[in-house]
Amino acid sequence: MSDSVLYELDGGLAVITVNRPEAMNALDTATKVALRDTVAAAAEDRAVRAVLLTGAGERAFCVGQDLKEHLELLKRAGETGEGALKTVAEHYNPLLRALAGMRKPTVAAVGGVAAGAGASLAFACDFRIVADTAGFNTAFAGIALTADSGASWTLPRLVGHAKATELLMLPRTVKAAEAMELGLATKVVPAAELAATARAFAKELAAGPTVAYGAIKESLAYGASHTLDELLDKEDELQTLAGDSEDHRIAVRAFVAKEKPEYLGR
Repeated sequence: MSDSVLYELDGGLAVITVNRPEAMNALDTATKVALRDTVAAAAEDRAVRAVLLTGAGERAFCVGQDLKEHLELLKRAGETGEGALKTVAEHYNPLLRALAGMRKPTVAAVGGVAAGAGASLAFACDFRIVADTAGFNTAFAGIALTADSGASWTLPRLVGHAKATELLMLPRTVKAAEAMELGLATKVVPAAELAATARAFAKELAAGPTVAYGAIKESLAYGASHTLDELLDKEDELQTLAGDSEDHRIAVRAFVAKEKPEYLGR
């Protein structure tokens, strides 16, 4: 693993930190490879019941593609730049599939700016705990690119089609207070409290009914692109899955006994 991505397992919570504060956590190739592989491993690890994604330092969550490295790739690629953006298929797409598709809750702790693919990473998480000094900027059109890293799928689902079009075509920094109004932020907290608040929030999820959380995520994603009739069949399938879980039995017993359930994540 690269030193530019840190990994910690805290009980059932995997904490993944992009660790390039001197570069505002920009994603060079080594970092993209490490982040892709770390998120994929967390998604498959049965000991992980929730994931917290964050960036080192106070200036940025992640500003997306390392443009200094990208400029060198463009120079090598020649006048057309052909091949310089293979990173979308090689790094960003598998990273976003693993992050958005994992059957466990994900939380982004956003301190400072989240821009370009960095904003996309935050949008792909289920929850975003945002420092009051932070902001989001899609940034892509500012360097004559289209959205990648899933932003054209996640962003409209958070803010609606019209606002997503505006934010992608006319990129600007959406500060924390506006992000809360638009639905980009789950919670806005003082910057000094971000790390502790986000970890506590994510640890509570990690102690929850993981099978049910995964089924809820799958149901919502399925319903976004299928008919009601198809969705009802999917809900039946997923409810059977959740109902067969050990956590469901624990929850029912605890409810009847008027006790707090202690879930096992299975």
